[in-house]
Amino acid sequence: MSAARARAALAVADPKLGTLIERIGPRTIEGRRGERPEAHFEALARIVCGQQVSTAAARTIWGRIVESFGGRPPAATDVVGATEQLRACGLSGRKVSYIEGLGEAVISGEIDLEELPEMDDEEVAEAIVSLRGFGQWSAEMFLMFQLARPDVFSGGDLGLRHGIRIVHELDEIPSPAEAIATAERWRPHRTTASLYLWEAIAPS
Repeated sequence: MSAARARAALAVADPKLGTLIERIGPRTIEGRRGERPEAHFEALARIVCGQQVSTAAARTIWGRIVESFGGRPPAATDVVGATEQLRACGLSGRKVSYIEGLGEAVISGEIDLEELPEMDDEEVAEAIVSLRGFGQWSAEMFLMFQLARPDVFSGGDLGLRHGIRIVHELDEIPSPAEAIATAERWRPHRTTASLYLWEAIAPS
């Protein structure tokens, strides 16, 4: 289904979200997908950088990492054993261990990045969550922004829950379970709905 039809379907399923969509205009994740395994590694490493920090801070730290590796995103073989180099870029010791662990998992074959695009959403999430330091939120962000899967929603994402509060004019931010229940009406376009919920709290 085209992006325009997805937006139209969402507006019918949820008129309040439809009002937001009409105000903001077209938004899509098309074109963000990376096919190369190296791009998938970069995406996962960047997700680690973005855990529990602002988008601006994560972007700054990743920029330092790229610079420290000669102006290119590091590969799995680059990060293993690069503890101090990664720490110097502003990563915590825990995040460094997660990125090194990701590199080790790729090198050992514990996770095959080439296979991820061929897996269904649940299989991708299972593979990513099995890695140390990667939870359900990490898997959902990868599915949305790297694989461009159309029907993904993250109930654990505070921004999305805050967006639901704004769009549906709620007194309080819904719980993760309440947010997931609300998102059921947006199937099979929950990824597109998520883009608009983020826009509701931080218009671009």
